[in-house]
Amino acid sequence: MKPSATSSLIILNVFIIFLAFIPFSSSYLLPPSVLGSAIVHQNYTAISSFRVLNRRHLIQCPDPNPYLRINVSSENSLLSDNEYVNVTVSGVFLPSDDDWVAMISPSDSDVKSCPPKKSRYVQTGDLSKLPLLCHYPVKAQYMSNDPDYLKCTKQECKKYNNTNCEVSACSGTISFHVINIRTDIEFVFFSGGFETPCILTRSGPMKFSNPNQPLHGHISSIDSTATSMRLTWVSGSEETQLVQYGDGETLTSKAKTFSQDDMCSEFLVLSFWYFIKRLCNDFESSENCMEFIASVLPSPAKDFGWHDPGYIHSAVMTGLRPSTSYSYRYGSDSVGWSDKVQFRTPPAGGSDELKFLAFGDMGKAPLDPSVEHYIQPGSLSVIKAVTDEVKSGNVDSIFHIGDISYATGFLVEWDFFLHLISPMASQVSYMTAIGNHERDYIGSGSVYITPDSGGECGVPYETYFPMPTPAKDKPWYSIEQGSIHFTVISTENDWTENSEQYEWMTKDMGSVDRSKTPWLIFTGHRPMYSSSTNRLFDLDDRFSKAVEPLLLQHKVDLALFGHVHNYERTCSVYQSNCLAMPTKDRNGVDTYDHSNYSAPVQAVIGMAGFSLTKFSKPGSWSLTRISDFGYLRGHAAKEDINLEFVNANTRQVQDSFRITKRQNR
Repeated sequence: MKPSATSSLIILNVFIIFLAFIPFSSSYLLPPSVLGSAIVHQNYTAISSFRVLNRRHLIQCPDPNPYLRINVSSENSLLSDNEYVNVTVSGVFLPSDDDWVAMISPSDSDVKSCPPKKSRYVQTGDLSKLPLLCHYPVKAQYMSNDPDYLKCTKQECKKYNNTNCEVSACSGTISFHVINIRTDIEFVFFSGGFETPCILTRSGPMKFSNPNQPLHGHISSIDSTATSMRLTWVSGSEETQLVQYGDGETLTSKAKTFSQDDMCSEFLVLSFWYFIKRLCNDFESSENCMEFIASVLPSPAKDFGWHDPGYIHSAVMTGLRPSTSYSYRYGSDSVGWSDKVQFRTPPAGGSDELKFLAFGDMGKAPLDPSVEHYIQPGSLSVIKAVTDEVKSGNVDSIFHIGDISYATGFLVEWDFFLHLISPMASQVSYMTAIGNHERDYIGSGSVYITPDSGGECGVPYETYFPMPTPAKDKPWYSIEQGSIHFTVISTENDWTENSEQYEWMTKDMGSVDRSKTPWLIFTGHRPMYSSSTNRLFDLDDRFSKAVEPLLLQHKVDLALFGHVHNYERTCSVYQSNCLAMPTKDRNGVDTYDHSNYSAPVQAVIGMAGFSLTKFSKPGSWSLTRISDFGYLRGHAAKEDINLEFVNANTRQVQDSFRITKRQNR
């Protein structure tokens, strides 16, 4: 039987009223199978006052001030691809530390109260008030960032009586970093802080000089020969563009995009399972029920976090030589060209050595004092340090193993992330693995039923970072560079025994030619071991039970994971037991002898940006623990791998270890 609109909506409205009076932490109605994921969701979403801004009630401002103005000064009448603009608010009678300015895009977004439906916003984890904005601000700053604002140092007369000033007012100026996000932007002046905001005035729309400009080029390997490299970039135009590289070679691009319809949307307030089941009783199938609820309760990516991604272009440069420098540029005469970029191909699989960097959980942070939806405080220092390493010429490739941008359903943040990594990702092979903040969403087929992707469900990630994977939503692959075979898996897709990914892991690691690539490095996002304070939710014993025997069976030398936001290194560990311990070499460096293989060394390297995680009492298998922002530096030859944890702020090496292996002659 099909439900009547009235009966279904009555049940849903009762459910929503219930939400208004029951705290989100009430989990006694939650099915045991999903209780843990709800807690993890609260742990990882890092709710702040700005992040729940568009669930605040937009109150009526006091009597309007006729002198209020907001002016934006730019270098030109049209915005460039990357600049700082000064936003000046003037005509203010009583400056307050609750006054703030938001950057909105598109400029015609509804900066007003949305329809009074709390249900549209329950997926964000905040149920406090009706929504403020129908479209989420890109970023915001308090006017107090200008120290002269609250002191009213910059005072100006607004009304004269002959030569006497009858009305004076204050002003202040703050600076915003703006990049080309293709859509017009506008600045809106609020009072009342993020908790009780009201709109005072707004600027006019500002356009970018060239919304179609090709931007954010980054390269990746497509196979182990290092004779072909994929270049990916973003543009506002779908028309075919070109890559010019090497000695006059030219390629045409293929363009992709994604829409709101491609984003996931599913009902996430799992604490109220009874009401969901009661509502679904009136539907012919549970699928029809969930479709109905999803139409009422869209995800952030599908609704207020959506931003048009433009078009993602891609082309494969062929005919290259391994370990060789080239240059390229991309674009066209009609949409514009990028600057010329120098890049270097990695060494081919089977060659003698590889110099690589690896890290997880980097994300991004603003280059101005703004607050944004999600900020990873260590990301800028790590990006700067890694970029400097790339510029030194001592890096062949980079591996970023999950939790890439942390856009989590607020799509404009992908643009800001791509802008930040472009100086390093445009010059060397930038390889990635998928993490929970790219893939996980309830009802989407991910292993973990959390809303951590904000409804993205891997779609933006796989579009921006096309890896040599077998198919869409099968984000696992392997690649050989130098003396290393990298097996890159998805901890967010099914890895259970006899699953497609499990069978692929078995086949891939079982087929490694150790005479060609003596080292086998296994990478994925979620770790098997951690001494973090959140390890109850960071670790999954099912994953270790299913996959760890494969690592031992195929003699994996090193396993690298992220997800936990610190650095930790183990002994040669299996099933929480140290099967071997490293010895000190003549320089005092821990050295693991894999000529007499016992078990893999495992390392957590999720310290590249997200707020750091503290350690609790370590397990007996834990040898080194560091809670600082940084990255892993590796140098692999045929008979040894030297690895170092580098502190991004000091550039000092805080941990060193080696793995050695004699080659059969």
